[in-house]
Amino acid sequence: MKLQGKTAIITGGGRDIGSACAKHLAAQGANVAINYFSSSAGADRTVEEIRAAGGKAFALQGDLNAPEDVEKLVAKTVEEFDGVDILVNNSGGLIARKTIAEMTLEHWQAVMDLNLTSTFLMVKACLPHMKSGAIVNLASQAGRDGGGPGAVAYATSKGAVMTMTRGLAKELGPKIRVNALYPGMIDTDFHNIHTKDEVRRNVEAAAPLKRQGTPDDIANLVVFLASEDSAFITGVNLDINGGMLFS
Repeated sequence: MKLQGKTAIITGGGRDIGSACAKHLAAQGANVAINYFSSSAGADRTVEEIRAAGGKAFALQGDLNAPEDVEKLVAKTVEEFDGVDILVNNSGGLIARKTIAEMTLEHWQAVMDLNLTSTFLMVKACLPHMKSGAIVNLASQAGRDGGGPGAVAYATSKGAVMTMTRGLAKELGPKIRVNALYPGMIDTDFHNIHTKDEVRRNVEAAAPLKRQGTPDDIANLVVFLASEDSAFITGVNLDINGGMLFS
């Protein structure tokens, strides 16, 4: 197993992409710490599946914009598993589609905090416990193309995650590699909530691979970036979108 004896923290691990990442990392031997905000049932179910397969995992509720909750998550991980080797910053979201004309400062700040500030706090808290390893950030295709209608705040925050990834790769190398993914249309609750069904069908029809992505598609790439299979890759933002947008 590629990650035997390693310890991974996955934020937003209670559903969809985060849950898939937790299970795939555990399947490769990693101990897994799952953060969730409101998806307690999904987080508990993910932990149960990992343990049933012989892995080690726990889930802890926390608001990643609250430094004390971030510190609790990292402290429990170190207590349980004696360190941190892999950090997957998956927590984030759109909150709501709002044009600039409609948007309040409070909405703008909430989106920035959810996607960007949480990543900063998690990286800062984990670094003292990471002698080496990998950080994988979940950005978005929106960070490259500006996103769909009403997604300026979200796209901007994800673009900032992409830039942070490059800066961290320079700052934390050679011991810690930092990369990010740009997912396109992935079949998750994000799009169940925020994207009309006809839009999703149009994206499927236009994509060279003729489908939406799945959480497992993302998780497979996260495992690659977390493992020594990608030992000479850092500072890279990888497209994973079925061919909808080429690098």
